[in-house]
Parts: sequence; C-alpha cells; structure tokens
Amino acid sequence: MSKTVVLGVSGGIAAYKALDLVSKLKKKDIDVHVIMTDSATKFVTPLSFQSLSQNQVIVDMFAEPKSWEIQHVSLADKADVFAVVPATANVIGKVANGIADDMLTTTIMATKAPVLFAPAMNVHMYENKIVQRNISFLKEMGYYFVDAVEGRLACGYNGKGKLNDINTILDYIEMLLCKKKDLKGKKVLITAGPTVEDIDPVRFISNRSSGKMGYAIARAARNRGAEVTLITGPTNLQPPVCVNVVPVKTAEQMYNAVMEHFKDVDIAIKAAAVADYRPETISNVKIKKNDEDLLIKLVKNKDILYDIGKLKTNQLLVGFAAETNDLLSNASIKLQNKNLDMIVANDVTMENAGFNYDTNTVKIIKGDGQVIQLPNMLKQELADIILNYIIELKIKR
Repeated sequence: MSKTVVLGVSGGIAAYKALDLVSKLKKKDIDVHVIMTDSATKFVTPLSFQSLSQNQVIVDMFAEPKSWEIQHVSLADKADVFAVVPATANVIGKVANGIADDMLTTTIMATKAPVLFAPAMNVHMYENKIVQRNISFLKEMGYYFVDAVEGRLACGYNGKGKLNDINTILDYIEMLLCKKKDLKGKKVLITAGPTVEDIDPVRFISNRSSGKMGYAIARAARNRGAEVTLITGPTNLQPPVCVNVVPVKTAEQMYNAVMEHFKDVDIAIKAAAVADYRPETISNVKIKKNDEDLLIKLVKNKDILYDIGKLKTNQLLVGFAAETNDLLSNASIKLQNKNLDMIVANDVTMENAGFNYDTNTVKIIKGDGQVIQLPNMLKQELADIILNYIIELKIKR
C-alpha cells in the first residue's frame, strides 16, 4: 500500500526546490499532497506542484471544497509523514506558538503524523534568538528538523540558512515513513565501500566497490530503529542521515575502527571490500617512469572479518563474498573459516549485479549451510531482506 506524504510549501525562494522533492517522492511510489501558503504561490505556481503530484494543490482554507471532506482534517489524517519544505521563520514561529491561521498551519495542528521541518531563510533570521528558540521548542515537542546548511543565500549573504540537500530531506522522510521498528534498541555496525592503499602521492591500489550495498543496509537498519555505525571507505555516496558515519581510507584504518566499535554492538555486517594487500613502502614523491620495470612489493593486510570472528561473543556476524567463480564453494569456506553466522554471496560477473549497480543478485548462506537464492532486485530492497534473515537468526538464539 502506497505511503502518503503531505508536503507544506511556504514562501521562500527555495520553494522551487520542493518541486524536485515531489518528483523524487513520486518515483518511489509515494502519494504526495501539497499545501501551499499564499506567499509560496508568488514563487512557484500551484499548477507546477499539481502536475508533478497528480493531486489537487490546496492554498485557500476557505475555497469551495471539491468533496464533502473537511480538507485540513482529511489531509491531516491521510498523512504518514508531514514535511514542510521550505520552512520559513514565519511558519516555524506560528506552529511553535500554536497559531493556525491558514491551511498549512491548521493542517499541521490537526495531524498526528510525524512533522518534519526543513528551514530556509536569511542567515541573520536563522541565527535570530527567537527563531532558534522556536526551533528548539519544537524539537522538544517531538517535531523533526533537517537543519539548514551553510552556503551562498539568495539574498547575497554567505552563511547558514540554505535549504538542506533535497536527497538528505528525502532520506529523512523515508526514515520517518518506516513504521517497522524491529531493530529498536539494537546497535548495528556496518562496513561499506573500498579501501585505498597509497603507492605514492598520485597512485594507489583499490577495487571497484561503490559502497552502495553497505549504505543501503545502513539506511534500512536505521529505518527499522537501530543505532547504526557505518564505517566507510572513500565513496561518492551521500551519507545516510541519523547514522554515525566513520570515514576511513586504508584497510588498517578500517581494522582499527571496527575493533573500536565491535565490542559494543549486537550485529556486525561486513559489506566493505577491504584490500587484502598494501605496498610495503609508500613513496613520498611521485614515482617517475623510466626504462625499467617497476616492481612493488605487497604485504598482507590484517583480516578484519577473521579477527572479529574470533572475538565475537553474543554478536551476530554477517559477511559478504564477492566472487567471480565457484561462488557457493568460496562463500561457504569463508563462512566457516571466519566463524560467521551468515554470508551474502554474489557473482560480480553477472549482469546488473555487483559493483556500481543499483541492483544485485545474491545467495544467502546461513550457518547451518542452508542456501537461499534471491532474484535480481534493488539493493535497497535487498537490504531489508538481508535484515529480515538476520533478525530471524537473532530470534533463534
């Protein structure tokens, strides 16, 4: 069943960015209903939002209703999440003081859905003590905020007050839309992405991992209520909101970060592609080409998964195996040798699977040897399925 987001758009220049948010929500099969303040219509027309949302846009609280429903009540009830993007100082101030004098503020007052504000305004307005008091008060009352960020503002100033990235706002909305909280109270450690081993200041050894699978699992675990720590090698991905992100570069740095956090978690999921070897020495200047062959001596990195497999007590430990041949055999050996509870194996030579794709095709192998073949699917969908099997294992313990 499709989820419903009611989107409030208030009167700021960033109102045009809310069009992109509506488009992205619709692409995720989310039903979107837009309420605009009168001021917002001076920046973007209701027709633009109506075209993208495919729903009537509400502006005037006293307009003749299109049905028998009382609109501010029906939309308030319909919302799974209520987001105000952008949220001006005026709207924030009204809600903080219980003022409901237009359709947007009236509907916010009537909803029991989570309400998310994404502020956007002049830096001096944002820093104003009254505005900050209103924001702090609303947070205390259980309202959610995607804080403004620093940047060049439409007024010409540089400073904090710029609307946060739309993808960040979208990520926050998706988190609030998830009602399943079966990982609430659990601490989950996830590793993602490649590691990078320098040869000299210009060159390095790495692999093709994009980090997409690990990041998807981090989002899914966070959505389901877990306290998530994501240890990530260098990627081009946007970090998930409300996740403790620990950036690392080398295999040694990832090893140290995992060892630091592993003892405190309930579940560890090792989705990173860690370099098995590193150069024995790193040149502090660029190695120049000459007529000779270049030989680089490589030394073995520590095996993170093997070491935490020996250390685990009550933790549930899940590994990944990216293979090009003998998938089940190689993954099963890794499962046993590294004392894992489950391993997710995929053949990276398959079409639309493995590195850099948004989709993956995997086999899940449990500790008892049971193999579950899954079809090709989006990595975000796969992340939830992986967590389902992890929770099943956790319950059986």
